[in-house]
Amino acid sequence: MRNFLFGAAVLLGAAAALPSFLAVEYYYFLGYTVLQLIVLATAWNILGGFAGYVNFGSGAFFAVGAYTAVALYKWLALPLGLQILAGAAMAGLLGLGVGLLTLRLRGIFFSIATIAITIILETVVLNWAYVGGAKGLPILRPTEIPLFDNYTQWLFFVMTAIAVVAVATARYIQSSWIGRGLRAIRDNEGAAECSGVPTLKLKLAAATVSGALMGAAGAPYAMLGSFIEPSSAFSLNHAVNALAMPIIGGTAHWIGPVIGAVLLGTVQQVVTVTISSEVNVLVVGVLLVVFVVAAPEGILGLVKKWRQPSSK
Repeated sequence: MRNFLFGAAVLLGAAAALPSFLAVEYYYFLGYTVLQLIVLATAWNILGGFAGYVNFGSGAFFAVGAYTAVALYKWLALPLGLQILAGAAMAGLLGLGVGLLTLRLRGIFFSIATIAITIILETVVLNWAYVGGAKGLPILRPTEIPLFDNYTQWLFFVMTAIAVVAVATARYIQSSWIGRGLRAIRDNEGAAECSGVPTLKLKLAAATVSGALMGAAGAPYAMLGSFIEPSSAFSLNHAVNALAMPIIGGTAHWIGPVIGAVLLGTVQQVVTVTISSEVNVLVVGVLLVVFVVAAPEGILGLVKKWRQPSSK
């Protein structure tokens, strides 16, 4: 854990110093995008990978964080840090609420509920004039940030911090009794209950933490483009990416979603620049099918298999 904290401190220091050496704003946008995907993939994996409860509504948690931040910025002009905390809190409460309603049941009920909550919340926002409704809402973000040349650089540093917190949280959960309990639920929930594992409490905790991290990833979203509207905030791409990246990287370990997000996020940005943004979903779909069929344990599973000595 000490080595991880040292690495996190070095990463944050490098992110803060980077503006002095790199002047092209697009690179910060690229870095921000990949870091955001790391947070989404890591958050999804806490419940979907560790516990086996698949969330198809990542876009809802992402959008709740984004619109909470927008509403508070418009109402009270809160600084970005408080917007992120509020967005994470609201999305965490949403995860807890959905969990209380559905996680007592087994199977696909939670997954269905996450799809339903996405549709319901998007309908509410579409008719909420205060945050722009269906037309969207332009955001007048601060023009000057101390120590940073532009706001995108500042957002890159902020998302780096959020990504560090998300990965550190997933790493702690995996190595703690919470992670062992979640894995027991994933392998055989009935046996876990018979063994005294507090299955409902662990699932609710995982749903809350997962939702909170997704909300934190979404909170700076409006500030990035100085505009927000429902179709992009609730985009299906958030759900697809959050699910695909842990599966491609490997769901059994905290580093798997990070590997998948870095790989897939970079490929998506290259495709966007060289071909078109519409091809992104196709790339994700093809890679997801390939890994589900050929490497169901993801890249980490392939590495583990290659490192094992072949038996003759």
